[in-house]
Amino acid sequence: MMKLTLEPLTAEAFAPYGDVLAAPAEPDRIYIDGAYRSLRSGARPSLSFTRKAPARLPITSHLLERHEFSAQSFIPMDGGTCIVVVAPHAEAGGPDMTRARAFLAAPGQGVTYAPNVWHHPFTVLERPACYAVAMWLDGSKGDEEFVTVPEFVIDKA
Repeated sequence: MMKLTLEPLTAEAFAPYGDVLAAPAEPDRIYIDGAYRSLRSGARPSLSFTRKAPARLPITSHLLERHEFSAQSFIPMDGGTCIVVVAPHAEAGGPDMTRARAFLAAPGQGVTYAPNVWHHPFTVLERPACYAVAMWLDGSKGDEEFVTVPEFVIDKA
């Protein structure tokens, strides 16, 4: 069974998969327009809210999802610590689990998954948390795809 060790979520480490979202530290405004994109001209923006119950480490899973043509953002509203698991798309199709990574996002951090990036369903730790979810939809099967992968474990070092 594959083990993914949690590493801190930083903009540099997460760059191949998307963008890290965080409010400015000083009075200011940050635009994320470039990160929030769709590869389909007919897709419409979608905004939803989700409340997640906390999970406990270690987490065993076998499920990943992707949004082939759309970015997807998780923006903390009352967010705590969360787990962000990503894998690039393999040349042969599906997620490349040999290059999967697991990040530990601090309270207040969110992410934008780039189009076609495989990721684990959003998972929070310690306490329930609320997130706004922004993405693009056109009603086709390209909106979201779920796959079963070989079982893996997410845990601290």
